[in-house]
Amino acid sequence: MTLTIASSVQEILEAMESGARPVAGGSDLVVGARQGQTLPERLVAIDRVHELAHIEAIENGVRIGSGVTHAALMADATIIDSYTGLADASALVGSPATRNVGTIGGNVMNGSPAMDTGAPLLVMGGQAELQSSTGTRMVALADLWTGPGQTSAASNELCVAVHLTAAHSGSAYVRLEYRRAMEIAVVGAGASIVLGDDGSVASARVALTSVAPTILEISADALSGLSPEAAADAAAGLASEQAIPISDLRGSDTYRRHTVGIMAKRAVDAACRRATGENISVPVNRSEGIGAAQ
Repeated sequence: MTLTIASSVQEILEAMESGARPVAGGSDLVVGARQGQTLPERLVAIDRVHELAHIEAIENGVRIGSGVTHAALMADATIIDSYTGLADASALVGSPATRNVGTIGGNVMNGSPAMDTGAPLLVMGGQAELQSSTGTRMVALADLWTGPGQTSAASNELCVAVHLTAAHSGSAYVRLEYRRAMEIAVVGAGASIVLGDDGSVASARVALTSVAPTILEISADALSGLSPEAAADAAAGLASEQAIPISDLRGSDTYRRHTVGIMAKRAVDAACRRATGENISVPVNRSEGIGAAQ
């Protein structure tokens, strides 16, 4: 194995053109190695490229550099205030050590249907900014993720940033967990809610974790016009109906179908409450006492 340490995006792209795989925190790579997976012959370290580690406001949204860590996301004022569901998810990733090295770009490009950040990114209109030696293109995350661990990005394309659309009234992410650290989501749900002047749901987006080959956004049009309480109840039924889970060591398909409905209800409830101005601390799991005990 050879390792190139890049100091610029150009150096990263040149290494990728020669077949190197980019690595930032390397948390997924370490897990793969421990599971006996074959490691790439060539790696290019991108963690020292500072231009990838910025969060900046842009027209109609925010641009999050692919090298921004989960620890940075869960503490950033803009993310907490306006994209709170992403802060919820980032605060649940792995352990403190993992959150301090793991990056949003690594999460996105790993393409796991169990990634915690995937559901909130999807309901906030997430797009990946992909750059290669021939140019840059934007890809909606729904089109980027094609299967477990698979993306539509070319081998020479680097995710340099994730773009989110203008802030919604309220958002949240909730997951089922058996323990408080180093946990992979059994199921999870993210919600982004806009409330109307009368307090009813004007629009809603809901996405599910670990119940499909990719992060799954459900059809949530039926939530519009409902009260927050009714919308949360309806979300539970829609999530359970539209989920397509598998059975594995962490849970059966029946168990996942039932519990993802509960997570969707809690995510919509928390997002609606935040939309009214209620202060629910990040992450919802901890502030609401959801999941494993302290």
